Amino acid sequence: MKYLNYLILLSALLLLQSCEEDNLVPFELNKVSSYKSDVAIDWINLQRNLVKSTAGFTPPVAARSYAYAALALYESVVPGIRGNISYSGLIIGYTGQGIPSLEKDKNYNWEIVANASMAYMLRNQFKTTSIANLDLINQMEQNYLSKNSSDDTTLINRSVTFGKTVADVIYNFSKTDNQDEAYKTNFPDYTIPNDPWKWEPTSPSNPKPLQPFWGSVRTFLAVNAVDVLIQSFPPLTYSVDSKSLFYLQAFETYITSINLNDEQTTIAKFWSDDPGLTSTPPGHSMSIAGQAIKNENKDLAFAAEVYSKVGMAVHDAFVCCWKAKYIYNLVRPVTYIKKYIDANYSTLLNTPPFPEHTSGHSVQTSASMAVLESFFGYNYAITDHTNDDRTDITLAPRSFNSFAGITNEAAISRLYGGIHYRQAIEGGKFQGALIGNNIASLSLKN
Repeated sequence: MKYLNYLILLSALLLLQSCEEDNLVPFELNKVSSYKSDVAIDWINLQRNLVKSTAGFTPPVAARSYAYAALALYESVVPGIRGNISYSGLIIGYTGQGIPSLEKDKNYNWEIVANASMAYMLRNQFKTTSIANLDLINQMEQNYLSKNSSDDTTLINRSVTFGKTVADVIYNFSKTDNQDEAYKTNFPDYTIPNDPWKWEPTSPSNPKPLQPFWGSVRTFLAVNAVDVLIQSFPPLTYSVDSKSLFYLQAFETYITSINLNDEQTTIAKFWSDDPGLTSTPPGHSMSIAGQAIKNENKDLAFAAEVYSKVGMAVHDAFVCCWKAKYIYNLVRPVTYIKKYIDANYSTLLNTPPFPEHTSGHSVQTSASMAVLESFFGYNYAITDHTNDDRTDITLAPRSFNSFAGITNEAAISRLYGGIHYRQAIEGGKFQGALIGNNIASLSLKN
């Protein structure tokens, strides 16, 4: 009996010790999932404003900045996400080397960690932005520090240090793609091919094409850079014969874009996403991601994962799309139509300064919506308020019953605007879906 009582007492002591040890695990005491997503949404929205108001942040450059900032956000909080793992070993070139372990038996304020990480990334990514924009970064950072000022000073300092340290690792990793200051080199020297089917400058103010070498930039996934993904969507054989498929698709763009109804005009303008006036197409996708996160009242852990994958999707989409553009170097509809259909042709939207095939809007929207679909489901209804704060034009929010609906409308908007042939749009959607599904299939669970 004494021996049995001893075993019972020993078991009780071991159970008590086990419970005490469990309570010392930081992410059990203060999990990332216990924090709201506001800090992530606020910082991404601030980044979107910086993209809009900082010179040189063209769509490919902007997509890269969103991707690495969101990666830093995720990597800074993942140690506190129960059941999740780092991107280390999952994306090209990233090992996580230099990221410290959490201090044993110490707690962290994960909102402050995320805050410090994003502040560090944006200061480094937007070195050339205005003093007013740098003040906005400082204000955002201070707002979240003030919000948590009742926390122990040592806890706050520990959290800030961890967030900055992780961000420094991610920022240094980002520089290894040699595009850290790509906003300064949007129009490098490039010999424009002079074959009749090749791209020609569409505006006297933009004689050089945008980022002609962007297709060689490092993607996050190797599978998103394979040539088969690029070359599975070749354009139609060029022809000026009025009975040829090439001529007929140019004629479709022409006849559609000069006979727009009010709804089509609205769609074209809603998705124009002009650099300098908006956060660019990838910023529109990041905006939709944030709206879905907020609508569903998701936590910081969920938001960090969503943003990181959408960011990677838009980045890989632009690399992939740009590789295709400069492989084919195809003439834009506006050039072809003026030469062979209507010399006086004009478009609702200005044609951007780079080749035709495939459609960047189609690729990046399809990729990012495929990722969002993996988190929120196929038949997810959402109203897009991205353009609510535009001051140059009034655009009412638009409602959709699915992410596929968003993809389809964003893509066809480029036909309405006179910017693309249908084949570039449809091929871009297919190309983007492959990219987005590859990103979505990355498992971050233990």
